[in-house]
Amino acid sequence: MQILLKSARIISENSPFKGQTKDILISNGIIQKIGDRIQADGAQVIEAENLHVSGGWMDIFAHFNDPGQEYKEDLQSGSRAAAKGGFTTVLIVPNTQPAMQSKPQIEYVISKTRHGAVQVLPMGAVSKNIEGSSLAEMIEMKEAGAVAFTDGLKPIQSPGIMLKALQYVKAFDGVIVQVPEDTSIAGHGLMNEGIQSTQLGMPGKPAIAEELMVKRDLELAAYTDSKIHFTGVSTAESIRLIAEAKAKGVKVTCSVTPYHLLLHDGLLRNYDTNLKVNPPLRTEADVAALRKAVEDGTVDCFASHHLPQDWDAKTVEFEYAKNGMIGLETAFGLVSKALPNVPVEKIISMLSDVPRTIFGLPAVQIEEGAQANITCFVPGLKYIFEQEHIGSLSKNTYFLGEELQGKVIAICNNQQYAIN
Repeated sequence: MQILLKSARIISENSPFKGQTKDILISNGIIQKIGDRIQADGAQVIEAENLHVSGGWMDIFAHFNDPGQEYKEDLQSGSRAAAKGGFTTVLIVPNTQPAMQSKPQIEYVISKTRHGAVQVLPMGAVSKNIEGSSLAEMIEMKEAGAVAFTDGLKPIQSPGIMLKALQYVKAFDGVIVQVPEDTSIAGHGLMNEGIQSTQLGMPGKPAIAEELMVKRDLELAAYTDSKIHFTGVSTAESIRLIAEAKAKGVKVTCSVTPYHLLLHDGLLRNYDTNLKVNPPLRTEADVAALRKAVEDGTVDCFASHHLPQDWDAKTVEFEYAKNGMIGLETAFGLVSKALPNVPVEKIISMLSDVPRTIFGLPAVQIEEGAQANITCFVPGLKYIFEQEHIGSLSKNTYFLGEELQGKVIAICNNQQYAIN
């Protein structure tokens, strides 16, 4: 099988052709030739005006619901969603039924997805049954292929468990991933606590519920000298705390969701359940702070927080709707739309190179003789996001019918390719 990418501008720090526009010939999963006006009879040609290529993109926080809730998403449909969004690697959370907390469960995910164009890598549970009371067998899961450890959608509440987890992963230079929220404060809040929640008469989740957890876990990471990654950071104060800790040498990284860079709590006036997410949408001032944090480098990468929900889970009163929206398919279009002044090279680095560095995965090379792990895209291309752009089994997104900016054309990885 041969694939020929025509007149593609190469956006990659790991390529001798960085910044150049070249043809790329891929044969049986290997980059055979990079040059000008390559001819290859019988090859699958991928071309588009202003075509760009980069190392394959990586998402670091998605829920594929398999095993346990495959009617919302399974490993195959989640992989389709990732391919639609331009991702060749996805880290999935362990909030399955049962939770991913043992060697066989980690091996199940890897074995079911090893031959696809999208590499699906499981994150193991920090605590047994994701209950936050005792540690799971993390070394066993690490040896089976778990890339990082998290309780995913259920933030670790106990400081003692978090301390032990940070100490535990230090033995193999592992990373703990945390969605920062003190649930004893956030309680049964439905949206960000503030002017909008007061006017709408809905119980709120105060920003301090996130910020206290960020502060606590930064102290624990500094004490243990271990790696922690905060995902779904949503407030200006959280960003300030993380920037301050980075300056002190704490081993902390963080990510934001693409939709938190665009949406704010004022949009909830229509009670659209697709906007019920956790962390909740914050104020316009918080949105501006997140954008600035991407620009100045405080935010390291993006995380889709792809959380499929079935029709019944969202087509109810706002109070009873489940949290989350799908996010893999829209990620690049939202980031590009939210950050028009950020160079495409920086955005792509945050989608490809940086997450691999954070989680200790090999860098992707775009050079002759290297294995092809490539995302093809057209930056700046505006289009209307429609049902045909969704690969997920679920359709819970706010962005159907909305104009996005920056379109994924195809991915090539693992001797496979997918064209959108």
